[in-house]
Amino acid sequence: MSDLPLDVDVLVSELKDEVVELRRDFHMHPELGFQEFRTAEKVEEYLKTLGLIPKRIAETGVVAILKGALPGPTLLLRADMDALPIKEENDIPYVSGNEGVMHACGHDAHMAMLMGAAKLLVRYKDSIAGNIKFVFQPNEEIGGATVLIEKGVMENPEVDAAMGLHIWTPLESGKIGLKAGAIFASMGVFKITVKGKGGHTGYPETAIDPVITAADIIQTAQIIQTREISLLKPTVLVFSKINAGSTNNIIPDTVTLGGSLRYLYEGGEESSEHPAERLERIVRNVCETHNCGCDFELERENIALINDSKMVDLMKVAATVTLGDDRNIVEHVTMAGEDFSEFAIRVPSVFAFLGAGNHEKGTDFPHHNPRFNIDEDVLLSGVELLVRSSLRYFKIKTTGGKKDSD
Repeated sequence: MSDLPLDVDVLVSELKDEVVELRRDFHMHPELGFQEFRTAEKVEEYLKTLGLIPKRIAETGVVAILKGALPGPTLLLRADMDALPIKEENDIPYVSGNEGVMHACGHDAHMAMLMGAAKLLVRYKDSIAGNIKFVFQPNEEIGGATVLIEKGVMENPEVDAAMGLHIWTPLESGKIGLKAGAIFASMGVFKITVKGKGGHTGYPETAIDPVITAADIIQTAQIIQTREISLLKPTVLVFSKINAGSTNNIIPDTVTLGGSLRYLYEGGEESSEHPAERLERIVRNVCETHNCGCDFELERENIALINDSKMVDLMKVAATVTLGDDRNIVEHVTMAGEDFSEFAIRVPSVFAFLGAGNHEKGTDFPHHNPRFNIDEDVLLSGVELLVRSSLRYFKIKTTGGKKDSD
């Protein structure tokens, strides 16, 4: 049997127009990270209508706490808020009205689904032994979770577990991706400055050429992911920027390289693999070979997102009820980054992929693409998954982890 009252499906279905309207409103008014002022006001107004008391955090973040009928643990539910600096190319009635900015990653849907889930969970507060902390997080694209944690989002009351989900167009509509262990990659961005000695291209022997040195770095660094680290531990090193020179007949003094380093395994930089240290070693040795100097900078943007196995099992039960069976629950991972990982390293957490790719509806464009859009028919599944997972969490905590019929 379900772990919710029989009318939950009816209650969720009644939210369809409301959740779609919320999502489209956010889509029409996208705002960049830590600039989500209108977005935050919209969220606050909605939460107040539910009888909650929202508070600001980090200027544009919003937090509200639902207190259950009895004391117990605190569960954090998170939705991200920020849009991307991309000019939208969709021909839709709710196209972005903010030139050069669009919701190209599904954060508009994440907010709408969490707001819908909050509306239902308020109605079930008498069956909750504990608290639910609804967190609307700014600037997910560039580490907003860390800022919220530094501002105390995990405290007062102290958070015991966390849940979240991500609209995912690479996954077909009607599917939910759930897997224990690493599901989003750790990511760092690097900048390498190769320092040589400029000169005339007619007599290059008088110069120290940083261009050929940079080319050697790009080639040699590939051994990290093909010869030094097992292929069973996915590691992706990509050089995406090269800046050098001013004209064709001058060897430049410096070359600047930029790119990203991603890896999908537990332990992050504390693991025995140390991919960033391997890259720096190669860079410095290659530069020494070519008589060049170098500066190496690496900034960590995200650590790997690791799902807790017990939390995954909990959500799988909720997902099975939401979908009707478990045939469309699949294991899914990505080399993209997600800063929900900052919550996941602090408390037992689960993060799911909500499939929203539908070729016939044109919603199978990748994330961060100017044509990105979602299949809005999956929004209610996201609401229901959040509600069922949350209530099941408190049910298990109340029963001391004992198995029950579902």
